[in-house]
Amino acid sequence: MSGRRLLVLHAHPDDESIMTGGTIARYLADGADVRVLTFTLGEEGEVIGERWAHLIADEADQLGGYRIAELTTALAALTPPGREPPAPRFLGGAGRWRDSGMAGTPSAEHPRALAQAAAADLAAALTEEIVDFDPQVIVTYDAAGTYGHPDHRRVHEISRLAVPQAAERLGHDFKVYESVTGRSALEAGLAAIGDVPAGWRRPEPGELPSYPDEQVSAELDVSGVYRRKVDALAAHATQITVAPSGTEFALSNDIIQPILPTEHFLRVDADGGRETDLFAGLP
Repeated sequence: MSGRRLLVLHAHPDDESIMTGGTIARYLADGADVRVLTFTLGEEGEVIGERWAHLIADEADQLGGYRIAELTTALAALTPPGREPPAPRFLGGAGRWRDSGMAGTPSAEHPRALAQAAAADLAAALTEEIVDFDPQVIVTYDAAGTYGHPDHRRVHEISRLAVPQAAERLGHDFKVYESVTGRSALEAGLAAIGDVPAGWRRPEPGELPSYPDEQVSAELDVSGVYRRKVDALAAHATQITVAPSGTEFALSNDIIQPILPTEHFLRVDADGGRETDLFAGLP
């Protein structure tokens, strides 16, 4: 082990593989200790296919438990041979706070919904996780919550509250990044797509969120662990379909997206040049 510790924060199982699967795999391969902390079980997710369709919230309401298994499989896929995979961890314990679903839906008003929880309670729980792990690097979401999901926005909000509290208790700061997608990489990935699987469609211009390249603080090359990232995406089969090419995927909306060999971040705790390693500048 290298002594480096990376804490990755996500809203639901599958977010870790979509946005940071390559980053997790790369640093696990480099010997870092990587902890993935998920805020909810993703109970309100839609289900792709018929096999597990009745697990959805409006029927059996068992999807959250099933997604723990998918997350476990995905984290194992991201781990190199010979290493123990990171165990799934959930803020406050598995099931403590519930997937809020999209804004304006009844699920957002559920008394256990993440969107309904007191910010102080969420921040206290996250602070304890940070203090317990004492990472040098923390990855969270941008203010938009990637694409506007209330739980993604909540992760951003609570991170902003908890990180300074943890820093004060530990007596040191952290490198803090927000996971985003760089525009030119996304455009190149979309341009490289050949055949689109039946029933899928290409995104409309600007439909997939991205940031101008000049705003991106860090670009991480994950090409060396690309296959692990693909396998992790495939592990979330209720939520994600990987194209036969192995280079694209789609969510339940059937919009094709490239699986990129780079992952991108905004540095929020300092200004500086473009980095290629999230641990750059650390002992």
